[in-house]
Amino acid sequence: MRLKNHLFWIAAFIAFFLDQLTKYWVVQTFSLGQTLPIIPDVFHFTYVTNTGAAFSLLSGKVEWLRWLSLGVSLVLIAVAWFGQELNYWDQLGYGLILGGAMGNGIDRFVLGYVVDFLDFRLINFAVFNMADSFISIGIFCLLVASFQKTPTSSDR
Repeated sequence: MRLKNHLFWIAAFIAFFLDQLTKYWVVQTFSLGQTLPIIPDVFHFTYVTNTGAAFSLLSGKVEWLRWLSLGVSLVLIAVAWFGQELNYWDQLGYGLILGGAMGNGIDRFVLGYVVDFLDFRLINFAVFNMADSFISIGIFCLLVASFQKTPTSSDR
């Protein structure tokens, strides 16, 4: 049996690996709440934890969110494994979303919270992590893919 959707699996692995590696580095390097200005008042590394979803939405709903992460991961794996060959942008998008969902899902199952550290202060943005970034980039890739799909029966 030949594995299909190679880019999906590669993107998922790289996203998951980079997410977990950067979170490990933050936990080993910083104390909780510690910040390191990279560009003062613009971008900092700030170690915080989050029991909610993006932007601390659903804060304290770890139990529900951990199962959501697992469900999303299983659906995406099934799409890539059992579904048809996906185009480039779909593979990249779904793979990045899987890597991010798995990264945050592992945190929720193992730690009970997600490690966040990317702190854009210039726009007063919520502190986030690489998994959140990969999920956002993955959604952007799926939007690109949706614009590239050609209508089949409506162009007569």
